[in-house]
Amino acid sequence: MAAAELTAHALIAQHRPTLDEALEAIRTRAYWSPHPEHPKAYGENGSLDAAAGKAAFDAVLNTRLDLGQPGTDDWVGGEVSPYGVELGVTYPHADVDQLLPAMKAGQRAWRDAGAEVRAVVCLEILKRISDRTHEFAHAVMHTSGQAFMMAFQAGGPHAQDRGLEAVAYAYAEQVRTPGTAEWSKPQGKRDPLALTKDFTPVPRGIALLIGCNTFPTWNGYPGLFASLATGNAVLVKPHPRAVLPLALTVGVAREVLAAAGFDPNLVALAAERPGEGIAKTLATRPEIRIVDYTGSTAFGDWLEAKARQAQVYTEKAGVNTVIVHSTANYKGMLANLAFSLSLYSGQMCTTPQNLLIPREGIRTDDGPKSFDEVVADLARAVDGLLGDDARANALLGAIVNPDVKARLEAAAGLGEVALASREVSNPEFPDAVVRTPVIVKLDGAKPDDEAAYMSECFGPVSFAVAVDSADDAVALLRRTVREKGAMTVGAYTTDGEVEEAIQEVCLDEAAQLSLNLTGGVYVNQTAAFSDFHGSGGNPAANAALTDGAFVANRFRVVEVRREG
Repeated sequence: MAAAELTAHALIAQHRPTLDEALEAIRTRAYWSPHPEHPKAYGENGSLDAAAGKAAFDAVLNTRLDLGQPGTDDWVGGEVSPYGVELGVTYPHADVDQLLPAMKAGQRAWRDAGAEVRAVVCLEILKRISDRTHEFAHAVMHTSGQAFMMAFQAGGPHAQDRGLEAVAYAYAEQVRTPGTAEWSKPQGKRDPLALTKDFTPVPRGIALLIGCNTFPTWNGYPGLFASLATGNAVLVKPHPRAVLPLALTVGVAREVLAAAGFDPNLVALAAERPGEGIAKTLATRPEIRIVDYTGSTAFGDWLEAKARQAQVYTEKAGVNTVIVHSTANYKGMLANLAFSLSLYSGQMCTTPQNLLIPREGIRTDDGPKSFDEVVADLARAVDGLLGDDARANALLGAIVNPDVKARLEAAAGLGEVALASREVSNPEFPDAVVRTPVIVKLDGAKPDDEAAYMSECFGPVSFAVAVDSADDAVALLRRTVREKGAMTVGAYTTDGEVEEAIQEVCLDEAAQLSLNLTGGVYVNQTAAFSDFHGSGGNPAANAALTDGAFVANRFRVVEVRREG
């Protein structure tokens, strides 16, 4: 669609059917996605194919990304890919005393446009991002360390799905209240009392999106589009190691807003100098009324305590647990767990960390297995999955930063190593740091081991924890979720009573549960429009991606009453 055609009528005609399909998907929770997962699906109708996307990414390297936003007082950069490539891109550094007033100036027209127009403008932004999925995939790969196919899918269509999902929820919540109502109250023999009432969703103000290093688009798009669709301007503060994907996103958003007749400053970028740490300063400014954050528990807790003027949505850290009690598909269970532990080197907030296994062993379709046998067989399954270096690179990606590497190396000293981590060479990127997972045996009855398994060890580190019984496993699960939080819980059991006990814990402690996964669905993956990412009900996160609560408090409804 050319810029001259970005009228409200044209945008509604093009994107309203997609919005309606998204609304139906969140109602039914059935599978649906308008964004193709396969790289070969791109290259027609204006979208970039693989070669054009790579060329577009290469063309951005070693350039100044001028977004044309006000208040630029410097140019900053310094991103180095986990694969060893210096990106060389510089970004505008903002004088926020100039930028924030400029962002606020466009909110009235954006508010007055109404929920439907805001939604279809957001869908046009997502459409243009989708057309450049190949380009964005390289940007995500070289800032997060994800392997290309994961960066393509998770950083592309899956992230776009999450953005669209947020738009659908935002639209549904805003139109829940009618725009106008005629109110008449009977007064017996007297004339009725009559009022005309207008109801307008109004934004809270400027939203601050604090991006993360590992999933800059997947974790960033829900908050960005939820805030924008509800009428708020959005200031995007990327992680300093992962600026490019969100800077490209801001560029697309500004282009579409301007073409649709709105102020492009409704979306702006706040890049920072090395070590500047502007997130705390921005998050507590009075103009910032919404904060979205993904990252460490310490900073998430700080935001919740200190950004009192804002509505704060956090996804922090948790200790994800899988109970292994019994299974009717032992090989399938091992394969499923091996993949879950290996994907993106465990650098996902949903990756299992603690595997709680009865010390007397488990029942399987392959006969009884002792604790040591289960752990050894799982180690062999991971080894088999990652034995070929080419396959290992495609699954593991690269270690995202030195802190993850340090935790991985230290984990081997915490207990008996059941599976040692090994280095994997990447011929295409010889400077990439690639490591296979480590599995360490711990004893749930030993106080000295508790410090390890009751703390998040983000990265390719898992603990096989011996417990006395299923009851002890369930009790430890409850304590872990209550005290430390969990984004995911998994369980394998053929016992109905054990399953019910695990489910009760997850309902009580608000943790998302996956049972007996042995096929191509994994505990650390969630599908937009159907699965909830996090619950907002335990310490790992105070919000869920995406539900009504994630969007409803980004706006308020203001009423105007008139007699007549």
